[in-house]
Amino acid sequence: MTLVLKPGALTLEDLQAIHRGGVQLALDPSAARVIEASAAVVQRAAAGDAPVYGVNTGFGKLANKRISEADLALLQLNLIRSHSVGVGAPLQPEVVRLMLAMKAASLARGASGVRPAVIDSLLNVFNAGLVPFVPSQGSVGASGDLAPLSHMTLALIGEGEFLVDGKRKPSKAVLAEHGLAPLQLAAKEGLALINGTQTSTALALHAFLAFEPVLESALVVGALTVDAARGSDGPFDPRIHALRGQPGQIDVAQYYRALLAGSAIRRSHETGDDRVQDPYCLRCQPQVVGACLDQLRHAALVLLREANAVTDNPLVFSEGEGGLISGGNFHAEPVALAADAMAVAIAEVGAIAERRIAMLIDAGVSRLPPFLTQDAGLNSGFMIAHVTAAALASENKSLAHPASVDSLPTSANQEDHVSMATFAARRLQPMIDNTAHILGIELLAASQGIEFLRPLASSTALEQAHALLRAQCPSVERDRYLAPDIEHATTLVTDGALSRVFRTLPGLPALWIPA
Repeated sequence: MTLVLKPGALTLEDLQAIHRGGVQLALDPSAARVIEASAAVVQRAAAGDAPVYGVNTGFGKLANKRISEADLALLQLNLIRSHSVGVGAPLQPEVVRLMLAMKAASLARGASGVRPAVIDSLLNVFNAGLVPFVPSQGSVGASGDLAPLSHMTLALIGEGEFLVDGKRKPSKAVLAEHGLAPLQLAAKEGLALINGTQTSTALALHAFLAFEPVLESALVVGALTVDAARGSDGPFDPRIHALRGQPGQIDVAQYYRALLAGSAIRRSHETGDDRVQDPYCLRCQPQVVGACLDQLRHAALVLLREANAVTDNPLVFSEGEGGLISGGNFHAEPVALAADAMAVAIAEVGAIAERRIAMLIDAGVSRLPPFLTQDAGLNSGFMIAHVTAAALASENKSLAHPASVDSLPTSANQEDHVSMATFAARRLQPMIDNTAHILGIELLAASQGIEFLRPLASSTALEQAHALLRAQCPSVERDRYLAPDIEHATTLVTDGALSRVFRTLPGLPALWIPA
């Protein structure tokens, strides 16, 4: 399958396909004119006498240093070499694919002054299935994601490395194996390649896409817990949520109504139940998870705009008066704030799930056997599985601290306020892993709770979820080694199995609003 990149018009579906892999990229031919026009502006500036930042001057605090015309290509090469200073584990292939594609699309908008050969190099590497080795740490999310994008570029010019079957290999040899020539940089092109927010944006998109099945699973598991605890579906009545008007809340209540529809467990206690109200962890799920959904939807819109943005500096204008203008589009504050909002949402989805587990094992609230075991005392049941969930929820609270409120000046105080967007986005993946494990534990606990209510059955959808778990994890009749069960259950959360249960429900609004 070939995906045509339309600069400035990438969709969330395009980015998902790029992230997933298995596609080839081609540039929309209509971009050629503006690319060539902006490259011509840079070439004229390089041949002129006036100082132009990044073209014939140094960088950052060294912007007042003039570079001779004979050294302009070396200036760009030295920029990439000197800025390739990242450390830490390499970025995942999915993230690097997004970086390559978004950088190509950004440069192709014709505001960066690069030659078509630069964009071709990015697309050729992508289409060859090559993954530049890019260390994950070293960017503060301003002046662009300089270090990671430099490592990406270093691979393109034949001086870096690619990851091949998980191992680092010199890029010059790998390029040759695929019939690709190393990229030769011209004036401003090194700067254009590394000045941008493509790493932080790719990391945030990676987390956003990875969290989708986890959030869908959270809805399924949360509904299963409602039935296990014989909770009321009254709190999901659409009239309640219409009065508040929060769209995420309205949608989540609808999801829960659909998931619980037809439950014989629910019908069994519609009369004669002396409980007036359920705990917040059950009845406030639309309010809590719905608010998280609104935050995630907003983050998606921010990230989609950023994926289509030109975040280079200086920017090249070939129309009208033309020229190069220095600005600050490389500052990743929008990405940082979006990632921080995502972090809080991810933590809250896990936090309310942990509370539901605590409710299920508390016999005084759930009216189920203590710790979900018939012979409590001899057996501890889910007592310590809940402790694990509590540990993970607490860890997420620390990780949810906003990264964007921190700033350390760099470049001898020339770059005196930075976004920390790259860490803000990078820390989302461990938070998702924590939340997925909490939900895996809840799935085990809720499924155990459901079995204490037999022969009554839950809804068709929730019985499907229960059957998926029991296909791998038998009921916990007595204490046994539970860690493998937690891993199996967590895989159902992350791999899309529970998502497919959710998505079979007819007539539901999309989880993510199409952008």
